[in-house]
Amino acid sequence: FYDKYVSIDKKKTYLMMIGDGINKTIITGNHSVVDGWTTFGSPTLAVVGQGFVGVNMTIRNTAGAIKHQAVAVRNGADLSTFYSCSFEGYQDTLYTHSLRQFYRECDIYGTVDFIFGNAKVVFQNCNLYPRLPMTGQFNAITAQGRTDPNQDTGTSIHNCTIKASDDLASSNGTVSTYLGRPWKEYSRTVYMQTFMDNVVDNSGWRAWDGEFALSTLYYAEFNNTGPGSNTDGRVTWQGYHVINATDAANFTVSNFLLGDNWLPQTGVSYANNLITN
Repeated sequence: FYDKYVSIDKKKTYLMMIGDGINKTIITGNHSVVDGWTTFGSPTLAVVGQGFVGVNMTIRNTAGAIKHQAVAVRNGADLSTFYSCSFEGYQDTLYTHSLRQFYRECDIYGTVDFIFGNAKVVFQNCNLYPRLPMTGQFNAITAQGRTDPNQDTGTSIHNCTIKASDDLASSNGTVSTYLGRPWKEYSRTVYMQTFMDNVVDNSGWRAWDGEFALSTLYYAEFNNTGPGSNTDGRVTWQGYHVINATDAANFTVSNFLLGDNWLPQTGVSYANNLITN
């Protein structure tokens, strides 16, 4: 149980951190914006060194919903991977800041914008757990931060599971949970072959501020399942799409991350393409 702030700087490349398992090896902190930290400066674990691999551990920010932005992990490490890790926070849990990243069989807990940033990232076989936010707040699983249409960044959520965490499931059900909202003008997020429980709002997605980014963002869904996956009631923004397998293939590990070039050396298993039954 490590109550300290860990930073893997850019000179520490190809470092592997291996714990004894989720909830067995725990790195915890509580820095938040309310207590004077910047969002960027608040993480319990910050990673910049290329080729980082994190395995079998829990990273927490325990500041709580009332402290607003409070990051558990900020990752700006190229070619980085987390496998079988748990990220626990409320607002802004996991800052997928930049560069190429892969998350496999991880648990991510949070409320507002709990996976955010402008990395080129795939989440595969992960569990996304919206939690109970502050009174009057809604949940947004993603807030992708692409600022320019020429950037090759985006968040791809593939073969994951979205379910309410226990505190949200046992609440009275007035909290809305959305798949994402556009932090920046060219926000790009795709959900593919993912199970969405009834925690996901029928409209699917939420605006950031009025009409901001609704025509320039790219939000897409492909072959998702579960009670929250019905696209009939989804938003009708110009930037929202229900896509086919050809388009979805652009957001696979193989095509989006070029993962076949670098993931084998991490030892982490992955599906390089869409799952075929």
